[in-house]
Amino acid sequence: MLAACLRYLSRREYGRAELRQKLLSRGYPESLVDEVVADAVRDGLQSDARFAESFVRGRVGKGYGSARIQRELRQRGIGDAPDLKEWDWEAQIDKVYRKKYGDTLPDGLPERASRERFLLGRGFGHDDIRQLFRRLARRGLAQPDD
Repeated sequence: MLAACLRYLSRREYGRAELRQKLLSRGYPESLVDEVVADAVRDGLQSDARFAESFVRGRVGKGYGSARIQRELRQRGIGDAPDLKEWDWEAQIDKVYRKKYGDTLPDGLPERASRERFLLGRGFGHDDIRQLFRRLARRGLAQPDD
């Protein structure tokens, strides 16, 4: 089972809970899984902090906002999420919006609401979205509706 644990960790980072679950799903006894995972943590082969940093970088790169990233980390058993304030969320939401909608304007409130729901689903907060539409209005791309 140690070999399986090392194989998993050699492919990518895993959170402790996620690694434990993966080994349990392979049919290994729980007591042995707990021992092997604890050894991996002790030997520095597995680190929740390292996993979280890697996970955050990947999710930001895919265009997700801080709320969704924090939620997904909690789902993976990472309670203490890394500090997400270092990321430029203004630039991130601009990038995501432009990738999906380009420089097009929302045609009225229903379209704006649809775009807001998309951004909320990506994990951006209401304040971030409101600020985005204000910036777009200042640039002449959209009408301020707030």
